[in-house]
Amino acid sequence: MIVGVSHYIIRAPLYTYSMSSPTTTTTTTAKTTVAANNTSKDIFSKVLVAIDGSDPSMDAADYAIYISEKYNSELYALNVMRVDFDLFGPTETPKHIIEMKKQAQEYLDKVKLKANEKNIQIKTDIIASLNVAGGIVEYAENKNINLIVVSTRGISGFKKLLLGSIASGIVTYAHCPVLVVK
Repeated sequence: MIVGVSHYIIRAPLYTYSMSSPTTTTTTTAKTTVAANNTSKDIFSKVLVAIDGSDPSMDAADYAIYISEKYNSELYALNVMRVDFDLFGPTETPKHIIEMKKQAQEYLDKVKLKANEKNIQIKTDIIASLNVAGGIVEYAENKNINLIVVSTRGISGFKKLLLGSIASGIVTYAHCPVLVVK
């Protein structure tokens, strides 16, 4: 099976890796080849995973860590807080925003711990945006990310949707390949 992904071609099956979570184990086979004369380091030298604290996003983090280890990539973990900015509001940060940031940092610390166990260097960030997908895409562009890893559904968890609205927005507007983890 050949699937076109941006400027790259992904062929399957040639090597096998296994990803597992406390509830499921998934085995996937794939080999990545490049259409141009690039090395594997050039393919995924910077990997971004979007984390919202949900189980699916933590599964996406496992994939991002695996890919970062396999390709010796820089790993970025990002949490985007959806906040409505009030230009004329209070000058102090509201307590609920402080609590959201603290919780986001806890999620990122979990991912950082997993990455450090595999000797993966990771950079974490928390940003605020009115549009979560737009925030992720803009962050990826600014950091020259080569691959974005996201889950199909996050905290909202609308199970009837095939692809969550945030993941769909990222796939639509990203400048680089996007791996959507189900």
